[in-house]
Amino acid sequence: MTQQRTADLAVQRTDVKPVPGQDRKRLGKRGDRAGHLAAPAPSVDALDGFGLDEFELPDELEASAPPEERGHAGRDDVRLLFGGRDRQGGLTVGHHAFRDLPQLLRAGDVLVVNVSATLPAAVDGEVAGSGEQVVVHFSTRRSRHRWVVELRTPDGHGSTRQREHRDGAVAVRLAGGASLRLLEGVGPRLWAAEFAVADPLAYLAAHGRAIRYAYTDADRPIAAYQTVFARPPAEVHGGSAEMPSAARPFTAELVTRLVSRGVQIVPITLHTGVASLESHEPPYAEWFEVPEPTARAVRTARSSGSRVVAVGTTAVRALESAAEAAEAARADGGDGLLRAASGWTELVITPERGVRVVDGLLTGLHEPRASHLLMLEAIAGRPLLDLSYAEALRERYLWHEFGDLHLILSR
Repeated sequence: MTQQRTADLAVQRTDVKPVPGQDRKRLGKRGDRAGHLAAPAPSVDALDGFGLDEFELPDELEASAPPEERGHAGRDDVRLLFGGRDRQGGLTVGHHAFRDLPQLLRAGDVLVVNVSATLPAAVDGEVAGSGEQVVVHFSTRRSRHRWVVELRTPDGHGSTRQREHRDGAVAVRLAGGASLRLLEGVGPRLWAAEFAVADPLAYLAAHGRAIRYAYTDADRPIAAYQTVFARPPAEVHGGSAEMPSAARPFTAELVTRLVSRGVQIVPITLHTGVASLESHEPPYAEWFEVPEPTARAVRTARSSGSRVVAVGTTAVRALESAAEAAEAARADGGDGLLRAASGWTELVITPERGVRVVDGLLTGLHEPRASHLLMLEAIAGRPLLDLSYAEALRERYLWHEFGDLHLILSR
């Protein structure tokens, strides 16, 4: 880095705590089981001018399997990158095991977790008339028989690739004899669709599987995509097309340690749709609920000076959507304090908007140009985010839902 930037950042780097079973010097690319020596990590000078819009993600840093299948001791046996500020206001980056999380939080802090369960939302089908083989990703349930879906093309290796978005209503015959009728396009790749089965969630449980992408190496049981916080879909009126993955490394034992330290864990619900194409594509409308006990815990934490830390970008979106509702109520004579809220949110959090409730975020590592990076920048600020991602690349952190975690604290 330039001397000026180094002086401005006042970076503190702590020693890496290696994760058992992870040989960071021998990382083969996806599909390369020989484990050839990876390219050396970039030098400090090579990171000069680093920016979130410029970096390229090497294939070998994409986690293709869960840690418990990579020779690790369990779900929580992953790494944790910490980014924050020291007492003088300088930027700080530290490297930890995820199990160190209780030591990075304080008594009185509030962790907000998403309790939406992951649905087996990928179903095989064929286009009526042409016989074209497709995989339907059931993204978002809008009403009793109306869904937002994505049609994708099988890639011949167990995953899928993006399918050309074609005009006109199309009928799709699905596994188990069900059918789907596409009605109209929703953006560049999604469709509004009619799916008239008596119990859609039961149908998906019988005929669907977890959505996965080409960087993963195999289909896995839906249990591999559930978090310790997930509640049955019947309890929370639905589920998520893709896992709220920031919570995947949590275990019952770690939750007990957090609570024993005085950290409060409270729920929200946000049913996530399919992932964006990670190229500045904004998220679309998703259903959320912030219950009153959670809103009360957040109000108490903020009034006492404790921190509100969201587990995952979904928790940020839910909390900040509730904050928007409180501000709207203020105009009608309300007190403006965060209250219970639920409904459809199209909120996109950017650095220009900022955040009003959240002081920190626990999240995975996001791909270049992902829209979620705007949310992270709103919480962390661009200098800390650039620095953290440079460190993640240098220290060979792993990306995606089975990868490592990133804790950002703004204070």
